[in-house]
Amino acid sequence: MRNLKRVLLGVFVLLLVLAVLAFVLENQQSVSLLFLGWAGPHLPLSVVMVLALLLGMMIGPILGWFSRRARTLRKHHV
Repeated sequence: MRNLKRVLLGVFVLLLVLAVLAFVLENQQSVSLLFLGWAGPHLPLSVVMVLALLLGMMIGPILGWFSRRARTLRKHHV
């Protein structure tokens, strides 16, 4: 049973890697983002998308932590 789980995990990881590789290879168009007057460098679309994903993965937990902390502080002050 343990070997089956390892094989399934290996297949899943391989499929995930192949999907990411296909995404990167299909999205090589160069784009430049404009935000509040600041123009970013020309990067492949796949790089911009991965950077946005990583930024969101960092900001999301931080906002959740602030939300839980504010809720806990409100409970103690009531």
